[in-house]
Amino acid sequence: MQKTIYTLAIALFFISCEKEKFYPPACPGGCFTNHEIIYKNDTINIDGDGFYRIKWDGLNYFQIKGDLPNLDPQYVINKVPLVESRYDTDYWILIDTIRFTTPQYSYLGWFNDNNFNNPIPIGNYSYSMVDLVENHTPLNIAGYQIPKYFCFDCPYAPTLLGTYSKYTYKPTQNILLDNEMIGDTINLFVETVFNTETYSGENEIINNTFNIIIE
Repeated sequence: MQKTIYTLAIALFFISCEKEKFYPPACPGGCFTNHEIIYKNDTINIDGDGFYRIKWDGLNYFQIKGDLPNLDPQYVINKVPLVESRYDTDYWILIDTIRFTTPQYSYLGWFNDNNFNNPIPIGNYSYSMVDLVENHTPLNIAGYQIPKYFCFDCPYAPTLLGTYSKYTYKPTQNILLDNEMIGDTINLFVETVFNTETYSGENEIINNTFNIIIE
């Protein structure tokens, strides 16, 4: 009996001395993002006022292209990096030529701030996003629509919105564009997620905003 107690005590000692698991940083040199706005294969540079100015010339989309740092090997599975870029804008298309913007300051900001019931002026009328969805399926120029009967209150709802470029260090997304947008300003939001949560318990997230004027 005494020998058994002694053995258990030794085992508990070694268990209690087990070192805490170490998780390296997501990016060995520090995580960052580098994005470019591209129209007709030309890079659009930011001006002195902080805007990207795109002169519409018949091509009905522009691109945002990213360049991300390599992850620590622990966060690369079968040569696939656990990283994704998420895209959203404040600019919507409703019924052919009707356009409107939402009060939004970040990726899915109108949703995260629970202001989808706030009035949105469209012409001489005001609607909430909930009102619009009940009758139409507004199209965000980032490339997604909110379907009729969408459950805004469901906890999974934000995961169904926005567009994504996943598992690549060179994320790219096309943003819709046409002549009806000439004179308008678009706020484009990119949320880059370095997916380390599976291992370390949290992700590293970087948010970028691009203010774009269509001329």
